[in-house]
Amino acid sequence: MTKATRPATPFKHLRLPEFGHMSSYWDSVQNVEVVRILAGEYYVTHCQEMITTVLGSCISACVRDKVANIGGMNHFMLPEENRPGGDQGHRGLSADAAYGSYAMERLINCVLKYGGRRENLEIKIFGGGRIMGGMTDIGLQNINFVRSYLRTEGLNIAAEDVGGDLPRRMAYLPATGKVLVKRLRNVRSETIIKQESAYRDDLRRSENRGGEVELFGDFG
Repeated sequence: MTKATRPATPFKHLRLPEFGHMSSYWDSVQNVEVVRILAGEYYVTHCQEMITTVLGSCISACVRDKVANIGGMNHFMLPEENRPGGDQGHRGLSADAAYGSYAMERLINCVLKYGGRRENLEIKIFGGGRIMGGMTDIGLQNINFVRSYLRTEGLNIAAEDVGGDLPRRMAYLPATGKVLVKRLRNVRSETIIKQESAYRDDLRRSENRGGEVELFGDFG
């Protein structure tokens, strides 16, 4: 079998206008261009691309139109926001997308904007782990929110991997609907807990002061 090679023209040149600024890398195992998203971001594509992220208590929804072959994924931190207005955050995307209500609306509306139809949508949800101590289970709140949101919108969940006590690394291929999920062990959990805690504190401070939010960095 002949080894597949990277296309001469990067897929990023074919991206939708909203996402042309986002960076990517080549995955030689999956033989595909990969876009990594962080909390507060989402990405939609009509190309043979893979979207990846790491989830602790956060949720990612994978949404695609099975007929139009367009789909994407979001990554949100909290169910709802408590501050008026919105901020402009990391990589040009609004920090509002860190909240489930905004993240779901923006992802679904973007898929529909570029040819998707509600009756053809396939939706899968991931994350919502209980990886942080304390009485409040943010992961469960996120799971309950996304299930309630989709139920209210009349949209069915085709597959899910949510809850538990470990973070997840996941990758989504909208062209096929395939999702790859890997559970991450304790050493990784500690890193993710620190990052999520710091980012959540930033969100809460922003709710109080109406200031800007800087999203946490790449997991590396």
